[in-house]
Amino acid sequence: MTKIDFYILPDTTLEARLAFACRLTETIARKGYRLYLYAEDEAMARELDQRLWDFRPDAFVPHALEAGGGADARAAGATESTQQEARPVAVTIGWQGPPQSLDPPPQAMLNLSPEIPEWFSRFERVAEIINQHQDVLTVKRECWKTYKQRGYPVTPHHLKGQG
Repeated sequence: MTKIDFYILPDTTLEARLAFACRLTETIARKGYRLYLYAEDEAMARELDQRLWDFRPDAFVPHALEAGGGADARAAGATESTQQEARPVAVTIGWQGPPQSLDPPPQAMLNLSPEIPEWFSRFERVAEIINQHQDVLTVKRECWKTYKQRGYPVTPHHLKGQG
């Protein structure tokens, strides 16, 4: 059964939410999990794509942006000459639906969309990030209730200031 983790930030801004998403992505990837970042829309997906390059000067999270029907041919860090030999990246970012034809498929999803995607249960783990912005609190409380009503194990992680 899919395990659900809610990361509850003390901050109110989208900036803090996306910054934490990058740190969490790095942690998950470092532990060897394949991760799908599910963004609210294309603008957020592209913002995450850019942030994963420079959220920390000493960090590098290999990733690919799904644009339309699968991961971009150029995974982050791959050159044209190495694309054919490149292995699938561990982190993909999308907004239009489930990850497209990834083999092996991601084990975890970081859901940054307001709603729960109907296909969430294909992942072993799902992470949700809540900040103290009223709109986010409202929709993510509903997500929490939905997961619980369906019998999924939900674990809250209350985080201190991320400074």
